[in-house]
Amino acid sequence: MDLAALRAYAQAAQAAGNAAGAAPAAGPQDTAFSGLVSDAVNSLQASVSAAETQTADAVMGRAELADVVTAMAAAEVQLETAIAVRDQVIRAYQEILRMPI
Repeated sequence: MDLAALRAYAQAAQAAGNAAGAAPAAGPQDTAFSGLVSDAVNSLQASVSAAETQTADAVMGRAELADVVTAMAAAEVQLETAIAVRDQVIRAYQEILRMPI
């Protein structure tokens, strides 16, 4: 798992949330979407951090291997979901760009 990419997603979601909150024409749906994206990225970041903490605890002998595997699997599923959503958003954007004017 690439933590630099995860942090970049978190920063982008936070910047989108700040931009939507600062824009006077932003409707309630705009801020709801940016909040949803921000919450999803923050949840993903927390899951990856928890998995890292579990791994460090296992190395020190304070956690069971099953707990580490469970935490890593949960973080992996959330990361794969985020990547799939990102890919769909990129495809939709590219399709919009291909539309004739």
